[in-house]
Amino acid sequence: QVQLVESGGGLVQAGGSLRLSCAASGLTFNTYGMGWFRQAPGKEREFVAAISRGGGTSWFAGSVKGRFTISRDNAKNTVYLQMNSLKPEDTAVYSCAADSRGTGNNRPSEYDYWGQGTQVTVSS
Repeated sequence: QVQLVESGGGLVQAGGSLRLSCAASGLTFNTYGMGWFRQAPGKEREFVAAISRGGGTSWFAGSVKGRFTISRDNAKNTVYLQMNSLKPEDTAVYSCAADSRGTGNNRPSEYDYWGQGTQVTVSS
């Protein structure tokens, strides 16, 4: 049974930082590309960042480029999202997802497994 469990969300002031973690189990983690998506109330799910199975390639949404970084530790079956210079518009539920193709990408339909999400709230 595959499980993706996010942690690290919370309330932070604008300009602050948070580090999200996504711990995976029940899959061969180092063969999966991983992605982070977010969804704000009343809005569509939005791509945030993705990383390839080996960690050598990553992608970012334009709205977070230069502020967020994605990394993974295959020995710990965990992917991270470091979020700096947070803005109120970053407020959303952040979910991680696993892509069996191994590449990671910005298309939610191509991910096989999803976590439940963690709330990030940025106050102004």
